[in-house]
Amino acid sequence: MSYDLVIVGMGSGGLTAAEFAAGLGLRVAAVERTRLGGDCLWTGCVPSKAVLASAKVAHTMRTAHRVGITSAEPNIDLAAVWRRARAVQAAIAGTDDNPQRYREMGVDLFFGQARLVGANEVSVDLSDGQSVVLETRFVLLCTGSRPHIPPIEGLSTEWCLTSENLFRLEAPPASLAIIGGGPMGVEMAQALQRLGVPVTLLQRSHTLLPHLEPSLVARLTEVLALEGVVVHTDADVRRVQHQPHGGAVLEAIVGHDGERVRISAAGVLVAAGRTPNTHGLGLEEAGIVVAERGVQVDERGRTAVRTVYAVGDLAGRRLLTNAAGYEAVRAVRDMFFPGKGNLNAVVPSCVFCDPELASVGLTVEQAEAAYGADTDTWRIDLTHNDRARTDAHEEGGIIVVTVKGRIVGAHVLAPAAGEMIHELSLAIQRDLRLDEIAECVHVYPTLSGAIGQLAAESAYERALRLRWLMKRR
Repeated sequence: MSYDLVIVGMGSGGLTAAEFAAGLGLRVAAVERTRLGGDCLWTGCVPSKAVLASAKVAHTMRTAHRVGITSAEPNIDLAAVWRRARAVQAAIAGTDDNPQRYREMGVDLFFGQARLVGANEVSVDLSDGQSVVLETRFVLLCTGSRPHIPPIEGLSTEWCLTSENLFRLEAPPASLAIIGGGPMGVEMAQALQRLGVPVTLLQRSHTLLPHLEPSLVARLTEVLALEGVVVHTDADVRRVQHQPHGGAVLEAIVGHDGERVRISAAGVLVAAGRTPNTHGLGLEEAGIVVAERGVQVDERGRTAVRTVYAVGDLAGRRLLTNAAGYEAVRAVRDMFFPGKGNLNAVVPSCVFCDPELASVGLTVEQAEAAYGADTDTWRIDLTHNDRARTDAHEEGGIIVVTVKGRIVGAHVLAPAAGEMIHELSLAIQRDLRLDEIAECVHVYPTLSGAIGQLAAESAYERALRLRWLMKRR
């Protein structure tokens, strides 16, 4: 069988690439080991956000007094929450991620294990026991990643929870210790605590979410603690003892003083990063370089074998659903259109806690290290935003980082930060000055109006510098 493109892995990157390539009239085949949708649909974004939605309702009920309504303790049915998450998954799998939808686009789907057997050949061991070799002009690898299990004594995938099995439970454990304070760990810590599951969160570094703007992370950490999450940073988990009844006891050294603690929990969730799915693809035999973070690619997404591209978590550049889709489309463009593609776009991210923490570009520290005195930091607290006041959600703020007036980084801690970050991302992509955003009139009252406030401050400052040009009598 001969194709223009063979896609290996039908998660976020593969689905986007298949639709784009098929729409161009290319002959496309896609290989998937299990089911369409990948980590985002089955073990990541979709089920976690469904659980977060339930948790937010519970929190709103408890804190209704903030807006003049009598608060009430919610009656939480954890099994029902988990059933709803699976129902949302099933609805997406039956519509947008339905195999038949892609077949109708003209994509040939093969379910099984793919292996590179040449620069232009992919062998597939099909799930029905047969095998087939697909000949192709190009190969796009987007097999994603899986949870990383740190080398902690006693920790085993035979009984611990990860994103891959958490949402398959009938309901979560009665209490939980979470190892890892990245996006997954933070989101699930807050969600489960709000749903009545006591949570202890252990993070190896000195702060949660260590790659994000530290001052906003500190404020978010305070929110988690106020809601009851026990947060341990500088936490070195030395040993985990699995109990016969199903619970576990963790022994750790935590904090600057090296305090030794023992933590008992009904379950342990490991959220300590991701490992790229490279096994069984025949990459090394094909001459493709695989490093610790993933397959090595150039700025166009090409591997050492120039007909083979790798994107998303497999390439280890940015472990984000939106990045995988973007990189996949850019790779297809590079394969079949004139000129050269480039994957080095500005890609925003968001941690969907409450308030959300969205980020794009450089942190204050990164900008100052790179540009020194040319760096300026613009800050506004949500206590100065009228919409935040009316909604009783004043916990948060916005930080915009500029270099010689041009935006190089932006960080938002707000209830709708994931929705607000995009104009700032576009501003970085277009190399805009902060004061130029003031030309966009923001709706009042909105949370994004705070971005307009910062832009207005920059515009006022610029006007003051140019006041010598003012018309005078």
